[in-house]
Amino acid sequence: MARDETSAGVGTGEGVEPSSGTQPEGRSENGVAVAFGRQLKLLRVRAGLDRVEFGKQVGYAAQSVASFEQGRRIPQPGFVDKADRVLEAGGLLVALKEELARSQYPAFFRDAARLEAGAVALSVYGVYAIPGLLQTAEYARAVFQMRRPLLDDDAIERGLSGRLARQEIYERHPAPLLSFIVDEEVLRRPIGGRAVLFGQLEQLLLIGQRRNVEVQVMPTDREDHGALGGPFTLIDTAQGQRIAYAEAQGDSRLYTGQAKVRQLEARYGIIRSQALTPRESSEFVQKLMGEK
Repeated sequence: MARDETSAGVGTGEGVEPSSGTQPEGRSENGVAVAFGRQLKLLRVRAGLDRVEFGKQVGYAAQSVASFEQGRRIPQPGFVDKADRVLEAGGLLVALKEELARSQYPAFFRDAARLEAGAVALSVYGVYAIPGLLQTAEYARAVFQMRRPLLDDDAIERGLSGRLARQEIYERHPAPLLSFIVDEEVLRRPIGGRAVLFGQLEQLLLIGQRRNVEVQVMPTDREDHGALGGPFTLIDTAQGQRIAYAEAQGDSRLYTGQAKVRQLEARYGIIRSQALTPRESSEFVQKLMGEK
């Protein structure tokens, strides 16, 4: 449940979601993933299938199955559904699916992720990196890889899986209204290298063509800037509530109090008017791609 001010842990939702080098919650293991993995292995063994045979039936490599069973990786919902059917689990695995999906995010981001997934509208301001909902897999992986202290490979894969799972919001019906404002400097920062950045800019253009999405660029040469305090997101819920999610170095918070939410609403309205229009922004991104 979102509180008026919910303190969050380390890191930012748009930068690196896992809050430690090994697990999303900074513990030695992800309890939900481990419990799911043990149940999965018991059901597989009961069915008389080795990992290779089982993997063929669900469309996954034996190595991936091993990672799921050991709780080192969190499977996608589609795998859970297939595994439940193949192993005739009677819904035992499916019953864990929602908690399993939530466990791929660090504790501080879970409420925000839940609200984001059910939102009827989102207004996102990105200032340090491309917002997570717009990131390509290559760009997101590069963001996770540059985290210091270093994340291990499993933590990177979990973070990447969670980041891409959030983008299922684009397939929702009815489609939510999505507004993004991104600082020009972010579009010039070659996270992952020039080729990765080029692909990321291309994705911005493609997503920006959706009728329910607006992408705007805040140019560096603007003399006025109404939101220099850092990135934030405004979340409109199906119940008619507006919640704000703000991020800063080492601290992330959800706000439901009217005073704070209205303050961030005002800031977003100001920078939306100061930024390039969606059409101008698209032309600006195309120009940047021509410079690469």
